[in-house]
Amino acid sequence: MKTICFTFMGLILLIALLPSCATVDKPEVVTIEEKPKISKTIQHETANIDSKKGLKRKVAIARFTNETKYGQSFFIDDKNDRIGKQAVDILSSKLVETEKFILLERADLDKITKELNMENYEPLKNMADYLIVGSVTEFGRKDQGEVGIFSRTKRQIAFAKVHVRLIEVRTGTILYSEEGEGEAYTEAGTVFGVGERAGYDSAINDKALDAAITNLASNIIENLLDRPWRSYILGFEDGRFIIAGGKSQNINNGDTFKVMKEGKKVKNPQTNTMITLPGNQIGKIITVMSLGDTPESEVTLCDIVEGDFSEFISSQKFDQLFIQQ
Repeated sequence: MKTICFTFMGLILLIALLPSCATVDKPEVVTIEEKPKISKTIQHETANIDSKKGLKRKVAIARFTNETKYGQSFFIDDKNDRIGKQAVDILSSKLVETEKFILLERADLDKITKELNMENYEPLKNMADYLIVGSVTEFGRKDQGEVGIFSRTKRQIAFAKVHVRLIEVRTGTILYSEEGEGEAYTEAGTVFGVGERAGYDSAINDKALDAAITNLASNIIENLLDRPWRSYILGFEDGRFIIAGGKSQNINNGDTFKVMKEGKKVKNPQTNTMITLPGNQIGKIITVMSLGDTPESEVTLCDIVEGDFSEFISSQKFDQLFIQQ
C-alpha cells in the first residue's frame, strides 16, 4: 500500500515539475538573415572618422513595387501598394544613414508638387545621377509545428525576396543588379497544456522584408560609391567659374577638381545606341566659396588653376565641359 502511495505521489510531483522544466519560451520575433558580405572598402570607411566627407552622389528610388500575390486584393487599388511603399522607406533609411548620398524624393513627388502649387512655386527639376528600381518578387508565410509526448510547439515563419537594379540616368544603362532574401519567425508552445499560445503575428512580415533589403543594401551603397562624382559649369563671372553643388555635397573651400571636355558622340552599330567617347582633361580649378542653402540652389565659385578656357568663356557655352574629382 505504501509503495502504491509513494508511486502515486511521485507521479504527481513529476507532472508538477515538467511544465517548469519546459524549454519553450515566450513568443519572440527572430530575424534570420545572412550577414551581408561587406567589402574592405566599406569596412575601412566605416572605421574612418572622416569617411563621411566624400562627395555625395544624387540618388533617387524610382520604383519599388510588390510583384507577388501577397497583400493584393480587389479592394486595393494600384497606388495602395503597402509592401512596395514599405520597401522604399526601408531602403531610403539605409541610404540616408550613410550620409554619403543626396537622396531625392520620387515616390511622393506628386504631393510635393501639390504643396508647391499652393504658393505658385515652380515644380522641382532636380535630376538624379542614379536611379534605383526594385520589386518584391517573393513574399509569404507558413506555419510549422512539432508535437511531442508532452509538448506542442508552433512556429510562424515569414520570408521575402527582393530584386533591385541600379541605373545610370544619363545613359539609361543598368549598371548593377542583385537579389536579397530575408526570413523571420516567432515560436510558442505548451507542455501538458501549460505555456504560451500565439495568434497571427504580422510583425514578422516587416522583419523579413527588412532583412531582405539589409542583405543587399551594402552592395548597393558600394556600387554607388564606385561611380564617379560629376558636376557642371554654370557660368563665368568676375574671373571665376560657377559650378553646381555646394556644402550639401561636401564641397569645401580649397578643393581641387579636374575640368573635363566630353568626348565625341558616336553611334555603336553593335548595340544601335549613341555612346560618348572618353573625355580629356583640359584644366584644373580650385573652390573658393559656396553659396546657397539647399541642394537645388547651391553653387560654388572657383578659380582657374591651370588650362586655357578662353574659347568657352568668350562664347559662354560650357555644355561640353564637366567637373570631376
